[in-house]
Parts: sequence; C-alpha cells; structure tokens
Amino acid sequence: MNASKFPKITTHVLQEMKLKEEKISMLTCYDYSMARIIDESGIDVILVGDSAANVMAGHKTTLPITLNEMIYHAGSVMRAVERALVVVDLPFGTYQGNSREALNSAIRIMKESNANAVKLEGGREIRESIDRILSAGIPVMGHLGLTPQSINKFGTYVVRARDQEEASRLKEDAKLLEEIGCFAVVLEKIPAKLAEEVTQNIKIPTIGIGAGSAVDGQVLVIHDMLGINQDFSPRFLRRYHNLHEEMKGAVKLYIKDVKSLNFPNEREQY
Repeated sequence: MNASKFPKITTHVLQEMKLKEEKISMLTCYDYSMARIIDESGIDVILVGDSAANVMAGHKTTLPITLNEMIYHAGSVMRAVERALVVVDLPFGTYQGNSREALNSAIRIMKESNANAVKLEGGREIRESIDRILSAGIPVMGHLGLTPQSINKFGTYVVRARDQEEASRLKEDAKLLEEIGCFAVVLEKIPAKLAEEVTQNIKIPTIGIGAGSAVDGQVLVIHDMLGINQDFSPRFLRRYHNLHEEMKGAVKLYIKDVKSLNFPNEREQY
C-alpha cells in the first residue's frame, strides 16, 4: 500500500473517527526506515516516544533521553511519513514546573523536526504548561494512568487507578485535558472498566495501552509488537511476529556464508 492513497490524518480526522466509532491505530517508532514501512501500511498515528531511551539506547527508564535526541528521532520519522499524524513526546525535565520552558521545548520540536503534535504526561499538575503550548497553536496529546516519566515517584510499573481515589482523579484529569484543548489522551495500564468510563465521558479520542478494548484506539511499540524486543512481556502486549529469532537466524547464516567463502559468490562480484 502507498500512504499517498490514504487521506492525510489530522487531529480533526481523529475526532471524526471517534464520532464514527472507527478505531484509531497507533504505533511508536523512532527511525526513518521503520516509519516508512508503518506509514505505507496505513497506520493512523505514529508516536515518536521517549521510550527510545529504552528501545534505541538501552536505558532502564525513559528519563535520560534529551530534547535534542527526541528532535533527532522525530526528524528521522517525519522524513518518512506522508499520511500518519506524528506525535512527539516531550522528554522528562522539559516541561514539568516551568511553562515557559515547556513552550520553548514544544516550539523546538515543531520547528526542528516538522512534527504534527506533542505529548505530555500528567493532568492538573502540568495544566499551565499545556495551556501555554496550546496558546502557541501547537496540538497537545495528553497521557494519564501509568506515566513512565514518574517511575521514581511510583516505584513500580503496576496497573494504576485501581483504588477509587486515584480513579476519580484520573477521570477529573481526563475531563480537564479535554476542556483546556488537548486533541486526544493516552490511557496507559489502567482497569478496562475505568478506561471505558473515561472514553464515554469525554469527547476527545482515547488511545489505550493496557487499557482494554473500549477505548477509541490502541498503541504499541513497534519493536515489541514485531518481537524484536524480547525483554518486555506485559499482559497487554500481543506479538505479531518473532523478528528477534528471524533476524538472529539471518545473521548466523550470513556469518556461516562469509566463513565458508560462500558469500560473495561469482554473481555477487564485479
């Protein structure tokens, strides 16, 4: 499939998809080659996630990745994409507690990578930052539930909002994000019934990851979904391939052919 055969996805298109009850497909990736494959396949949204810190750089958490590194990954993805809406994570430390810095960070991402939108983790505690970014005309996607940038606060990656107090706060934050102008919100690792309730009570699309099937769309990391990354196996992850083993097999065959002088053969020489 050629991405140009599909209509360009915008925030308005996502809103229409929710109204028509058409599910939104979203994948996370970080480089040109992978983004081109995903976009040509007809994906709706590509997230350039701060999970690049884990997947691409091998860090234990998302915290170490810098704004410059996020801009690098976002630019690589944008050069491949024709159809999908591209959303970029603002990394840890570039928006919490300082709305001016938040705006500057978002502007840099938009200007230097040509991305379509940014994503921030949190609710009422980052309202001022979201307000300031939105005032510049930059689309914002919210993120509630398990927020990996707050891992040192939570101390665990367990399901969030199981108790009534945290669930109520999440519902209030989702409504707040809608009211201040976010175009969508990611709901990560929360009970399916809570995600369904939030989805029904707000007008903007909800994108789930470990949040059940009643949300407006789903997101996974492409390296997890294709089975390249074997170290991450939460309940919500469905592996559609086992590229880890296929790629290892191909590399082993290449090594064997090189050592046995089978590669290159006469047809592969000049």
